[in-house]
Parts: sequence; structure tokens; C-alpha cells
Amino acid sequence: MLQLQDLHAFYGKSHILHGVVMDVRPGEIVSLLGRNGSGRSTTVKAIMGLVDATGSVRWKDQSLLGRKPFEIAHLGIGYVPENRDIFPKLTVHQNLQLGEKRAGAKTRWSYEDMYTMFPRLRERQHTAAGVLSGGEQQMLTLCRTLMGDPDLIMIDEPTEGLAPKIVELVGEYLKTLKERGVSVLLVEQKLTIALEISERCYVMGHGRIVFEGTPAELRANAYIRKEWLEV
Repeated sequence: MLQLQDLHAFYGKSHILHGVVMDVRPGEIVSLLGRNGSGRSTTVKAIMGLVDATGSVRWKDQSLLGRKPFEIAHLGIGYVPENRDIFPKLTVHQNLQLGEKRAGAKTRWSYEDMYTMFPRLRERQHTAAGVLSGGEQQMLTLCRTLMGDPDLIMIDEPTEGLAPKIVELVGEYLKTLKERGVSVLLVEQKLTIALEISERCYVMGHGRIVFEGTPAELRANAYIRKEWLEV
């Protein structure tokens, strides 16, 4: 479905990714783990066409490198950035409308789905998004991306700064995506949620993949956890 081969990425003259190889399969939740600065966010930005990159990024047998971010989104890849990027002066419902797939297109998601998954958004649907709490803004960003009906959603640090109850809610949300046939690439620092919901995990270090395996295999690999994950 999504395949990365020998992916290199750059910020100006800074060489950030060094030959990344990874893939995400249909209906699968994959976690991309690592410390801050390891290259995780740069990887999803390279997939989305937001940074300069070389190598190969293929989506359903189509090359993505060189395409504009909106073109990549139209091909069925959704991206939830770490900074959320809500439109603060628009209401919750208007933010969702901006994410909606073109009028008349078939989609597996509805506004009612969003409000059912996150009742707090229903309560605040006519409220300006800028006054929402951090957790509510995260819910909104996730739902806005989902309204575009992606086949793959890439989510960068969705639990950052959230209360434990909201973290648990986000985990349940991601499981719901899988049940609806949406693949998930989860960039996360919290091992608990990543190991609980993922089929496979990648660990990054210094811009390279240093581990690929199941959550059980990562739990059993004390060296990888100590060397590349634990603070």
C-alpha cells in the first residue's frame, strides 16, 4: 500500500533521513517510534511532500515524490500534524466542513460519525475552534482529516500534552479507524498506546530505521528500548 525505499530527506543542507525503508499495509496500524530529533516527523512530512526528499515513496503503485501535498491528499492520504493546525476563528463544524471530501463523493464517514465518536465536539460544534482545550483541538484535527475519507491517515504525536482519559479515547478512535478499513501510521513517543494498538512497530534513530517488529518483539528487546527509546 505505502512503500518507502532508500528515502533521504533534507532541510536545506541538513541531511535528516538516511535511507529509510518501511511500509504500511492495508487495514494496518503501524507505529513509528523514537526520541525527539530521530527523524519521525520528517518521515511523514517527506511522504506528504512537505520536505525535500529523494529515493522512493510509492502509494498504491504510484510515485509520490515530486507531487504537491494537496495532490497526495487527493490520492487518499490524510495527515494530522503535531501542531494541530485548526482554524481558530471558524466553528468546530466549519472546520469539519473544510476537511470534507468534494460534494457528492461517496465516503465512509459522516458528521454524525464524528460527533458520535467525540460527543464533546457535538456539544461545541458552534463554538470557535480557537477556544477549545488542547484535547478538544486534537479531536477536531483528527476528525477534520477523516472527513476527507483517506485510506491511510498519518498522525504525528496525537497524545502530546493530553490527559490520560483523552489519550485512552484517542486510542479507541484509532481502533475504530482500523475497523472501517483505514490504515494508520502513528508517530508516537508513548510506548503504552503504540504497543497496545499496533500490529507492527518501527524504531528510528539518527534518521534511520533501527528496528522493525511486532509489539511483543519490541517489548522483549531490552537493548533497542534502552538504546533508542528510553530517556
